[in-house]
Amino acid sequence: MAMFNVPNTLAFFRILLAPLMLFFLIERDSAMFAGIHPSWLDYFAGLIFVIASVTDFFDGYIARNFNQMTTLGKIIDPLADKMLVLAGFIGLMIIDRASGWAVFLIFTREFFVTGLRVMAASDGIDIAASMLGKIKTIVQMIAIGWLLMNWPFAQAILWVAVAITIYSGYEYTVGYAKNIR
Repeated sequence: MAMFNVPNTLAFFRILLAPLMLFFLIERDSAMFAGIHPSWLDYFAGLIFVIASVTDFFDGYIARNFNQMTTLGKIIDPLADKMLVLAGFIGLMIIDRASGWAVFLIFTREFFVTGLRVMAASDGIDIAASMLGKIKTIVQMIAIGWLLMNWPFAQAILWVAVAITIYSGYEYTVGYAKNIR
């Protein structure tokens, strides 16, 4: 039953929170939210995002420090991260807070690196997340949080996230190329 350990449960919980956050962002005109100011929907989406982000920290911390790393966890943790980032950026793009170009560049890198990891795995090469890849995720999450709250400099943080995202994709590509020689 190692599959249902605490880190994996937290990752599954994060997977469930991603569409809920997206719901609060894109269903603003729904009759369900009639009479609720859109800023409250931002706060609800932000709260869901913070809870999901905290689970991301704790599932990794618990898995590493309490020897609860599993093959399933190696699959669903990055999937949950990508679903959360996808929900955040798509929702923010729909409500016109995130540039479509920024979202396109971020997702292009994410799909490319995922494909690269699949190719590497088929060659028996394990490409673990690099420190820059972890920083990329953190900066993306900060950008989403700031954009959700519509705080100053949110757009600048988004473009910093884009730059780090693209560079970390380059880093993964170089790492893969070195491993196949």
